Amino acid sequence: MPEMWRVDLHMHTRFSPDSTNEIDALIARAREQGLARIAITDHDTIEGALVAHERAPEFVIVGEEIETATGGELIAYFVKEAVPRGLPLDETLKRLHAQGAVVSISHPVDRFRGSALGEQLTRSIIDQVDALEAFNARCLAAADNEKAAALAQQYLKAATAGSDAHTLAEVGAAYVVMPPFDMNPAAFRASLANGRPEGRLSGVAPHFLSTIAKWKKVHQLAAKVVTA
Repeated sequence: MPEMWRVDLHMHTRFSPDSTNEIDALIARAREQGLARIAITDHDTIEGALVAHERAPEFVIVGEEIETATGGELIAYFVKEAVPRGLPLDETLKRLHAQGAVVSISHPVDRFRGSALGEQLTRSIIDQVDALEAFNARCLAAADNEKAAALAQQYLKAATAGSDAHTLAEVGAAYVVMPPFDMNPAAFRASLANGRPEGRLSGVAPHFLSTIAKWKKVHQLAAKVVTA
């Protein structure tokens, strides 16, 4: 039987406002979990992903999770230049396509997240993306992942999956089982087409931890401003 890899395609570092994951600790945890590769997809920045890629170039894919003007998010891989948050959906897609990134839609129909694009908008742009995130470990309702997977199948799109880890404990909770691939978009696309999402839901607790992390960062920043 050919070798298959487990690849977690959605995780965050301290460069996201709601995560405190240090880069070296995140890489170490991912290796401990037996992941073959990971994508670091911080919110609206590739700064942390670039640092991680420099430290582990054959292990880390540079990604970004981008909030659009609709409030919904796209998630992209092999990003060379960060796309800023708050751009119209079509402009965000245009900038990602211009740099050859592989584009997916993160947790597209998660009913509990305002950052979900939603079914109507997902269907409206589905011809412009490579994949849909068919399993996000932070979804609270399993049915929302099932619906995303069904949409991907209906439109013959590849399926991405990831832990959406904002804490180290979440790393590897979800992943794509896929054939080995070279570190370039074309090879990644070909492998992803033959992949399958797997994983488990993380539950409610990680969402509270993200809120706490975001609150602490806001207060730390405020304290710095006061003492400056």
